[in-house]
Amino acid sequence: MAFFTHEQSAPELWGGVECTVNRVNDDYFDQMERNGHAWRLEDLDLFASLGIKALRYPVLWERTAPDGIDNADWRWADERLNRLRELGIEPIVGFVHHGSGPRDTNLLDPAFPGRLAAYARAFAERYPWVKYYTPVNEPLTTARFSGLYGHWYPHHHSYESMLQALFVQCRAVVESMQAIRAINPDALLVQTEDLAKIFSTPPLAYEADFQNERRWLSFDLLTGRIDSQHTLWDFLLENGQPEADILWFRENACQPDIMGLNYYLSSERFLDHRLEFYPTHTHGGNGRDRYADVESVRVRTLGLNGPKALLRECWDRYHLPMAVTEVHNGCTREEQLRWFMAVWDAAVALRQEGVDLRAVTAWSLLGAYDWHTLVTRMEGHYEPGVFDVSGAQVRPTALASMLRELSEGRRPDHPLMDSPGWWERPQRLIYGVCEPDSGVDQRIEARMEASMESNRLARLKASRTLVILGARGTLGRAFARLCCLRGIPHRLLGREDMDIADEASVKAKLSSLNAWAVVNAAGYVRVDDAETDREHCFRENTLGPSILAQACQELGLQLLTFSSDLVFDGSSEAPYRENDAVMPLNVYGQSKAEAERLVLAHCPSALVIRTSSFFGPWDEYNFVTQALRTLAAGKTFTALEDTTVSPTYVPDLVNACLDLLIDRDSGIWHLSNQGQISWAELARCSAEAAGLSGHGVVGCTLADLNLPAPRPRFSALSSERGILLPSLERSLGRYLAECEVDWRAGMAMSGVNLPGRAAQTS
Repeated sequence: MAFFTHEQSAPELWGGVECTVNRVNDDYFDQMERNGHAWRLEDLDLFASLGIKALRYPVLWERTAPDGIDNADWRWADERLNRLRELGIEPIVGFVHHGSGPRDTNLLDPAFPGRLAAYARAFAERYPWVKYYTPVNEPLTTARFSGLYGHWYPHHHSYESMLQALFVQCRAVVESMQAIRAINPDALLVQTEDLAKIFSTPPLAYEADFQNERRWLSFDLLTGRIDSQHTLWDFLLENGQPEADILWFRENACQPDIMGLNYYLSSERFLDHRLEFYPTHTHGGNGRDRYADVESVRVRTLGLNGPKALLRECWDRYHLPMAVTEVHNGCTREEQLRWFMAVWDAAVALRQEGVDLRAVTAWSLLGAYDWHTLVTRMEGHYEPGVFDVSGAQVRPTALASMLRELSEGRRPDHPLMDSPGWWERPQRLIYGVCEPDSGVDQRIEARMEASMESNRLARLKASRTLVILGARGTLGRAFARLCCLRGIPHRLLGREDMDIADEASVKAKLSSLNAWAVVNAAGYVRVDDAETDREHCFRENTLGPSILAQACQELGLQLLTFSSDLVFDGSSEAPYRENDAVMPLNVYGQSKAEAERLVLAHCPSALVIRTSSFFGPWDEYNFVTQALRTLAAGKTFTALEDTTVSPTYVPDLVNACLDLLIDRDSGIWHLSNQGQISWAELARCSAEAAGLSGHGVVGCTLADLNLPAPRPRFSALSSERGILLPSLERSLGRYLAECEVDWRAGMAMSGVNLPGRAAQTS
């Protein structure tokens, strides 16, 4: 298979699996064990369905031959590489991905290059047909994290160790390619590295200049560019690199056949000597000056230089074929779509200008775990990618549809790509720094900022709208709030704007809006009143959603509507899943169960979310806030002890709902935070998390309350489709950190938790 040439207008589409196996002390963090690809061969068929031409694929040294070449186990690689061949996907094989090798070696070991080369030769002998290789991924980045910052093994903190780790890895690349080419002379090197750029305040211009030269070190070594005239020659010598070791690379140059550039929103950095503007975790220094090191997009008025400018820098420096070998954004779904298209469009533009840019790679096809800690701790933080592996089945996200369209030569048309990404919006500036950075003329900066804002507003004006129903309810307001935060154009409507139970009103209003989807967060929520107000309850909860579903089907709009845990009777001993039979005990539950049936009958593409027991940081009257207020006032708080629920943190719920809607998912989903708990225990856990005593929580039973509407004693929710929300413990911690309501005021009166309202819409 031949890669596209640069004469063609569009780059190739490649893919990649986040496959890091890094070592922290004596623990290995293995991404493929966590994302499940270690045992799922069928993933390869999913990748092929995207239309990708090549796949960055790991046959990692640590995993395949941890006990030496003689004991290597090639069975995993045999099965998968052969399947890739059958699928017509070219593998770009990687041996070390942010790793440090088997336990008996490390990045400072002079024997590392020879040992990796022996592994590479054994691989090439077994798979002589494999053509493309990345023996070591991002050697400079790995050297910094392992030798300078101490994040990864062997946890050193000096330039001497960083350079030693860099030289060891780059020599391992050269010797590995020599060993491979002894078997397969046509083998090609796809060498990856982070595409960085450093900016600074004027006093730190010297440090920015140094780091901007340092970022090319791995490529300069491999291309044999470093001699006594190189800008960093003295730096290398002063930090322990013998002249002979430096010049070895000139004599053994291993020029990449394709330069693989990995570009992230965090790849551009800003150094600021004014520490008072920044939180302490950003503070660092170089031994001469102290400074904050932050993402430049968060502080520079001009924003990112962006992928096009940085790729052009690389092209102008080396004039070698290039590919963008990682594009990923650990963010909300619409931002992932926007970011990939921003990089894709930059690649297309560069190709049209004559730059030999071969491909753009959808990285993290299966998502990534705990990169928010730089994979130094296992916290279970998952970022979905092109596919979401959080459920029983691997689920394609909106990115999958977008990639298929690109691979077929079509321009993706998801409505949320009309709007600017967060890196283009004013909210990106979080540090309040207004001084221009080094080398930027303030007048030019002001003109560019005005131009950027005008362009942003024009794009927003043309954007399609998400219609949200339920302007007076907790959930409707939460959707509007988070849409603002996520840059999703929306209209929040109340009953006075549209009566969802009036067919004429619904069709007229929806037809007048440039809508792409409707979120129904409206409804009747008074569970006990519904027992004597059945007609009104069914009008709002059943007839209204049914009419909405018919209108959305007719107008081609997506629909998201809400149901409840009260569709179940509580007889289960395990948390309810989506396919469990509904058997509501009360009128409210009956209205929701019937709504589910009618909505999906009229609009099979609709998304129906069952959820339960809201608590959130923005409203006064949710259960957790009331409990904390009462206990903070030194009063007792009475809550149900014999009723088990799955509490749901509203921001988690809304964000997950928006992602599913953007993914064009459908059918019934259960969304609640992981865990099951009684109301009384929830009050105690909330108190403990807030530093209060839980002794003031008094338990009672459903029988004690004699409520008009019967309730299930057990209505905890789980999911067979995917666990999209974090644990209750983590969400309680976030509630306390994000709460905008002063529960410490102790204004609430002592009382019983009366679950008389359904904890969802209004």
